[in-house]
Formats: sequence, C-alpha cells, structure tokens
Amino acid sequence: MSLRSEGSSVLGWMSIACWIIVYSPQIYENYDLQSGEGLSISFVIIWLLGDVSNLVGASMAGLLPTIILLAVYYTFCDIILLVQIYYYRWRASSLQTTPQGALQDAHETDPLLESSIPSDESSETSPKKTRTKQHVLLGRAALYFYATLFVSLTGVVAFFVNRANRHDETQNPTDPTGGGADEEILEWKISSRIPQIFKNAKTKCTGLSLGMFIFALGGNLTYVLSIVVASTSKRHLVANASWLAGSGLTMFLDFIVLYQFFHYRSLAQKASRVNQP
Repeated sequence: MSLRSEGSSVLGWMSIACWIIVYSPQIYENYDLQSGEGLSISFVIIWLLGDVSNLVGASMAGLLPTIILLAVYYTFCDIILLVQIYYYRWRASSLQTTPQGALQDAHETDPLLESSIPSDESSETSPKKTRTKQHVLLGRAALYFYATLFVSLTGVVAFFVNRANRHDETQNPTDPTGGGADEEILEWKISSRIPQIFKNAKTKCTGLSLGMFIFALGGNLTYVLSIVVASTSKRHLVANASWLAGSGLTMFLDFIVLYQFFHYRSLAQKASRVNQP
C-alpha cells in the first residue's frame, strides 16, 4: 500500500468514526433538556429515509456485513431522535395545565421548547440551578472530549493496521460499494439541512447540539480529503466529482448552521448585557 493509499484509508476511517458519534451530542442534548424541539422533524425524517435507502441498497448488493451494520446503526439513531421528539412532546403536553386538547395540533414550530427548557433568567438565580448548569457543561465537555478522542484513536489504529498490511490494497472504507455508490444518499443528506436551517431561524438554535454539526462537518471534510489524498489525477477526481460536490455542498450548509449558532448566541449575549442592572 502506497503512502497516499495509507493516508486516504486513515482519513476514510476517521470519517466513519465521525459519523458513528455524530448522533451522540444531539441525543444527549435532548435528554438533558427533556425536549427535542431544537430539531426539525423534516431534518430527522429525511436522514432516516436516506439511511433506510442505504440499508436496503447495501443489503441487496450483498456488501460487507460491517457496512450493513453501520447502516442499521444509523437508522437506529435516527429512530431514537424521532422517539425523543415525540416522547418529550407528549410528556410536555401531559404536564400542561391548559384545557385538554390545546396541544393536540402542535407542530414542530410551536413553542413547546420554551415550556420545556428553563430560561436563562430563572436558571441563574439559584445556587442549585447553577450547580446543575455546571454539571451539564461538564457532561457536554466530557462527551465532546471522548468523541474527539474516539475519532483520533480510530485514525491512529487505522494507520498501524495499514502499516501491518502494507501489501494489501484495500478500497476506501468510505466508498463501500467500490465506486458504484448510490448518489441518492448524498441528496438525502443535503436536502435534510434546508428545513433545519429554517427551523433555526425560528428557535434561534435553542435545543440544537453544536457538536452534531461539528462532527458532521468533520465527517464530510475527512471524506473529501480521503478522496483527494488518494489521487489528484483528473480521471480520479472526475470519477468522484459527484461525491466531492455533494460533500462540499453539505459542508457549506453545515457552515450556515454553525454561523447561525454563533450569530444567535452573540445576539443573546448582547441582550443579556443590556438587561443587566
């Protein structure tokens, strides 16, 4: 295996690692807030449809069991996110003191998030709530640390495994079909960002995990690099042009989401300073 092939393989496995843990920050965020209202339902459903399509395609093509297991895992995580959204909605509606049926027609843009997430003003007045907030921040920091460590260790392990099998030419792990990958999967992933971006404009990114989009961005970036590092020949780049363009567009949309995070956080901080006595 050439040095370029080794580098491409390491980046490919790091991309897979990013996608394995990409769900964890949002699942933790939903559990911590006891609400899934930060997510667009359309965003999750489109992800689910893409992963189900991937699972069916991988099963019908008789791909490696590891690829099929990954598709099953992705689908399972999508379902967890949907279950969280509807479970916390049902729980919030059952705790309301308003007349029965007032929340039956709740939509994903309804302000259930506001009723299930304590405001900043109330969260800073009690020492107990301050300790709870610190505990949450430590939990998130630990989650991000271990997730980043997992991605890094995956790259290290892949490097040494490749060194031990230098004479075995293997395909890029991020291209499990060996070049005939279904481009519809990328279309699902790209289109899923659009409803989430509009959702963020209404919720100001409240309840949405920054970590999910950071690791999604990392997964796409390492994937693109794995293709480019493998070869920069015109034939190779043209053959992978659709994947490069799709991943590039997805990263662009992820950067929009990251901008929304920091923009709305900046506005909230300015408003907080203005309201201070």
